[in-house]
Amino acid sequence: MPIILPIRDLRDTSRISELAHKNQEPIHFTKNGYSDLVVMSAEYYDWFARENRIDQAIDKAEKEVADGATPMSLDEARKTLNEKYYG
Repeated sequence: MPIILPIRDLRDTSRISELAHKNQEPIHFTKNGYSDLVVMSAEYYDWFARENRIDQAIDKAEKEVADGATPMSLDEARKTLNEKYYG
């Protein structure tokens, strides 16, 4: 369940930090009843950014195939990567 707090609760930074690390999910802050800020632990942010990059790469590859690119087999991909990185 998402954590939603009023922006005035940001004054208690120790509590916010504890919540962010304990729950490992974003904390949403509202101002005048509207979403204003999102705070998360550094660990959760790193995970989120890494997952987002993977999702973006998958979306890009799917779009390329939809636009007519020829997919590469797993064996071809391994061979190409081995040649690139190990000669």
